[in-house]
Amino acid sequence: MRTSTPSPARPVDLAEARRVAVEAAEAAGTLLRSRVDGPVDVRPKGAAGDVVTELDTAAEALILERLRATYPGHRIIAEESGILDGAPGEEMVWLVDPLDGTNNVAIGMPVYAVGVALCARAEPVLGVVHDPVTGRTWSALHGGGAQGPDGAPLTLPEHPRPGRERNPVLAWTQGHQVGPGDAAAFRLRSRVEAGCARMLQLWAPLVGWAMLARGDIDGIVGYLPEIVDLPAGALLAAEAGAELRRLDGSPYELGIDRPPSELSFVAARPELLDRLLETAAGSAL
Repeated sequence: MRTSTPSPARPVDLAEARRVAVEAAEAAGTLLRSRVDGPVDVRPKGAAGDVVTELDTAAEALILERLRATYPGHRIIAEESGILDGAPGEEMVWLVDPLDGTNNVAIGMPVYAVGVALCARAEPVLGVVHDPVTGRTWSALHGGGAQGPDGAPLTLPEHPRPGRERNPVLAWTQGHQVGPGDAAAFRLRSRVEAGCARMLQLWAPLVGWAMLARGDIDGIVGYLPEIVDLPAGALLAAEAGAELRRLDGSPYELGIDRPPSELSFVAARPELLDRLLETAAGSAL
């Protein structure tokens, strides 16, 4: 995460874990892609306007089956199933978002992803993001860099795209608990949007993280983000060269045991970070 936090313990072979996670995410992606154009049963989820479909549960079941087959003692936190206990004292935890972008799928917009992450003592050590629409997969290991679909190292381009040095393209993400009356979110989002060429609200944070890691966009601002999809995407972008900070500019320590109030962030190309932090500070959160 580009912080001073020591690298967490790694009691598993991360190369093997990456293989398992990539294969599980891609299998889920194949399932989603084969069924997403057919009738989709959409059901309300919670009171904040979120939804869930049978695609979410089917893809999640597939991923959980594969993770359990290889790592039966590990704990799992899954978007739909919640917390699944592992062996007593187990410190390895998988996070599974089988369909990041369910609201997009529900309205027929092909912007969604599958995310799988592995954490050791609450700190992410492996992240996988798969885009079923294009069939591409990106992954990262803590301290081991990011990897693109072809297996080659993935790093941010040295310079932003022409014309975006002073007019960046950014993405905004917020947690489901953030309502339309949240004044702090409104102030922050408004200031960020006023200071960029375009601000994307994708409803699929993992897609945004992959775009940042590739250099397609220049930064992301997150307000009270959801924890289940955050580690995979944030680790991918950080290992590709993006910098992450808390909204007040302090070091960003991504741990799944942290409350949502400590997970709001600014993530950007290094040369853009200070400017975005000034914008965030000006919103007086």
